[in-house]
Order: sequence, then C-alpha cells, then structure tokens
Amino acid sequence: MTPNDLPTAAALTALHDRLLADAAWPGQPPAAPDDALWQWIQTNHRCNSLLWAEEDLARRTTVGAADIAANKRAIDGYNQARNDATERIDELLLVRLGLVDPASAATDAPRSTAPAGARLNSETAGSMIDRLSILALKVHAMRQQCARTDADGAHVAASQGKLARLEQQRADLGGCLDALLADARAGRAYFKVYRQFKMYNDPR
Repeated sequence: MTPNDLPTAAALTALHDRLLADAAWPGQPPAAPDDALWQWIQTNHRCNSLLWAEEDLARRTTVGAADIAANKRAIDGYNQARNDATERIDELLLVRLGLVDPASAATDAPRSTAPAGARLNSETAGSMIDRLSILALKVHAMRQQCARTDADGAHVAASQGKLARLEQQRADLGGCLDALLADARAGRAYFKVYRQFKMYNDPR
C-alpha cells in the first residue's frame, strides 16, 4: 500500500478475519504493518477484540464483585484506546485525502480543507472501520456457533440464519465505506475528525 492508497472494505474484512483466525490474537499481535494507517486499523481491531473478551468476563456470575469491577475498569481502558485509534484513522485518512490541514489534524480543532459544495457525511470513515471490526467479531462468534457439534439442529440452523444477516450487514457497511472514500477522493463528500472527549479516563 502506497501513501496515497485508501483502504477498501475487502482488504479490511480480510485483515479482520485473518487476525481473528490467529490463535495468538489478540494476546500476541503480529508485527505492525509498515503503513501507519494500517497500524492504527490493526490497533483498533485489537482493542475491539480485547474489549469483546473483557465484556465476556464481566458477565460472569461465579466470581466476586472485585473481579467484575476489575473487568469494568479494563473495559473503560480498552474503550478509550479503541476511540483513540478510531480518531487516528480519521486523521490519517483525511490527510491522505487532502481534506484537512495536516498541521492541525492531530489537534482538538482540525481545520477542514474540503472543497465548496462537498457534502458532510455525519459518520466518519474511521467509525465505519471501527464498526466493521465489531461486525467481524460478531461474524467470527456466530461462525463458531454454526460449527458446534454439541448443540441441536435448531440452534445451528438459527445461528446460520443470523450469520447470513451479519454477513449482509458487513457487506452493506463495507459498500457504504467504499462509496464514502470514493466520493471524498473525488471532492464530492468529506468527514471530520470528531473527538470523543471521554472524561472518565481523565484524572483531572
């Protein structure tokens, strides 16, 4: 991927699925990609994967309150890191697209350089990539349910139906992302870096 290339839904889906199929993921992530944008895309997916696992632990009913409280604090940390990664993705995409002043991209008030007449998209490309990561986790989990040999046929059939709907949702979202990035490159659309300003992790 060259510095001017944009991620495609197909490439994102392939990366998300490949990482989830790795038995060492997310505990021992593979080497970071050379491209900074893909580094943050991989980081975002790792944060979502860790968040998913921690949320499973927080649902336990066989441990004490202190264990659940520790899970909740970990969830806050992973959620902050996930949001930070999403913002970095948006910054890098907007710089790559020439739609933000590069010197201001990482500040609290990035300056848009979108052309006059371009439509503002309410959802950022980074948030769509984040949603694709979450959908990859849902697809992965549902595929596991479809492969169960200890469940009855009704459960497996229901899981197969849910898997088909999840895959359609992912395809729909991926198509929307590809269209947004194509329109942004052509000057027809733009998005902004939206800071989340999560205060629960700010010691002040």
